[in-house]
Amino acid sequence: MLVALIVLALYGWSFVSDARSIGSALLVSNLAAVAAGVSFAFGLAAYLWAPKKLLFQSALVGFYLLATTSAILILNTGGTSSPFIALWMILSIFAGVFGALGLLPLFIAITSYLVFEFTGGTLGREAILAIVLGGEIPLIASYVIWHIKSETGDDNQAYRELASELSQVAGKAEVVINAIADGVIALDSQGIIQLINPAAQRLIGWGKQDALTLNYKSVLKLVDKEGNELQPSIDPVVLALSNNQQVKSDEFTLVTNAGKKLLISIVVSPVGQPGSGVIVVFGDITKEKAEEREQAEFISTASHEMRTPVASIEGYLGLALNPATAQIDDKARDFITKAHESAQHLGHLFQDLLDVTKADDRRLSNNPKAVDVSAFTHDIVQGLTPKAHEKGLRILYKPQPDDEDEEGGERRINPAYFANVDNDHLREIIANLVENAIKYTPEGDVVVDITGDNDKIVISVADSGIGIPKEDQVHLFQKFYRVDNSATREIGGTGLGLYLCRKLAEAMGGRIWLESEFKKGSTFYLEIPRITHEEATRLIEEASIREEQEAAKQAAQPVFPSEPLPPQPIQPATPTPSPAPQPTYQAPLQQPATPLAAQPIATPQQPSVPQPTAPIYRPPQPVRPNTPLTSIEQNPAQYQQARPVGGVAVPPRDQK
Repeated sequence: MLVALIVLALYGWSFVSDARSIGSALLVSNLAAVAAGVSFAFGLAAYLWAPKKLLFQSALVGFYLLATTSAILILNTGGTSSPFIALWMILSIFAGVFGALGLLPLFIAITSYLVFEFTGGTLGREAILAIVLGGEIPLIASYVIWHIKSETGDDNQAYRELASELSQVAGKAEVVINAIADGVIALDSQGIIQLINPAAQRLIGWGKQDALTLNYKSVLKLVDKEGNELQPSIDPVVLALSNNQQVKSDEFTLVTNAGKKLLISIVVSPVGQPGSGVIVVFGDITKEKAEEREQAEFISTASHEMRTPVASIEGYLGLALNPATAQIDDKARDFITKAHESAQHLGHLFQDLLDVTKADDRRLSNNPKAVDVSAFTHDIVQGLTPKAHEKGLRILYKPQPDDEDEEGGERRINPAYFANVDNDHLREIIANLVENAIKYTPEGDVVVDITGDNDKIVISVADSGIGIPKEDQVHLFQKFYRVDNSATREIGGTGLGLYLCRKLAEAMGGRIWLESEFKKGSTFYLEIPRITHEEATRLIEEASIREEQEAAKQAAQPVFPSEPLPPQPIQPATPTPSPAPQPTYQAPLQQPATPLAAQPIATPQQPSVPQPTAPIYRPPQPVRPNTPLTSIEQNPAQYQQARPVGGVAVPPRDQK
């Protein structure tokens, strides 16, 4: 098409004024221009509309048309002296692409022209040499470059072997994908389903033919915990396509075609160029989640129930070790000390189990408050400094070094770092990291430092201890994982501290990681979000206002007295003639009166109630369970209507 366009341009140039002065060798005839136009039109039509199965035939016809155009140009512009012979040589080189169909017609045409001109006596030796070099030699070279190489079958054989191997790999891949128990869905850049395996069809309830070419949101219906459709900011497919990074989650629920809801674990991995497509792998974890909840409930219940007896054991052992409460010999003290340490370890284990269960169930409370991280961390380090000194270690807090640490060094000016996080979570993480550094450092230093930028704060705890091997570092923040070597077997631990630190860090919107070299120490890093000084001031003022409002509300509420109410006045009834005197019941009145909890009648200073001379009406009141009723129990018929007065039971009196 390009060559034909150049020929047409030369033909159009011949109509420009004074253009004929360029010479007849470059003038394109009308016949050559028509041939070039036909060649260009056919090439354009073949490029735009020819089907792939007719691509070879279309290219061959276009090649013939271009060869015809070149031959006409050569014959009309001087024959063997035409400047368009170079065009023929280029065509001859590429004739071998079409094999014999391209080489044989050109060879026959050149040979026929040579014989015709030679027999006519119009060709000299120079013309014959030009035809051979410009027409025959390029065809032989093309045959060597294309045809003979093709006949050897190296490329075709390699192509066939590669195609066969790819076909086998594709077949094996399809077998593997179909055998996977998890659902597999392949999506293109627009989220259109290109592949779905049988497991995915069973999970979502869609057939293969129905799901293909549909958008994934129509088939893979994911909702959050509240049952709402996923927003693009948390949609794993959208995140993987936009960020070109793998996304994992087990927080989503899959709604099947029948409306059933399944808890799933989903992994979305990008493939190819960024944004070109993703592979979605998901599985049903409803049963696993239910089992995890049952295990968590059992651990939580067992730990909660066992904390009480363990605390009692620890308390009694502490009393036994206290010289003010018990006297024991040195041997018994040694035994009880070891038992006390074991009870403390068991109590810590139960507490860690409770905390881990809450973390797994996402029941950890998160009450963020603005805090100055530098001062907050300094207080924690100061509290653990005696523990480090007991082991002969030096603990250094870089933002605020002690006087003994400043010798030989310069005082550093540190910026104020503020964060809006749960103070209890932050304290537990920092304390755990510092305690671990002290525990696993036989000798040397423990260095705590704080750095950061405008968006985050990084707290580092470095030690010169035993270090952690590379193969153990990837598992260090897992539940119940402990490094197993000779250096760690002698040091106790639950294997839950770092796992809980990771969960607490994630609850605060941060992360935790480490850098370590075996036998050369470790450095743990905690990263949390940072806030500005102005925002911290505003949060502190808001918290102060809320506390004042809560205090005002509590002050406005009525306070019920805890002391006994004063005795209520006894309303006398209308006097009536008294019957014959009845025996007076005196036995319970000898005991001190006990005030009633809800509505006492007499004050504690009133030991007894004097017997009135006139009939008195006493309203019925319930008998307290702890009221001594010995006489009533002995003679229930006589004292069936006994009512308490002043906290003791008295016999009834006849009234009218």
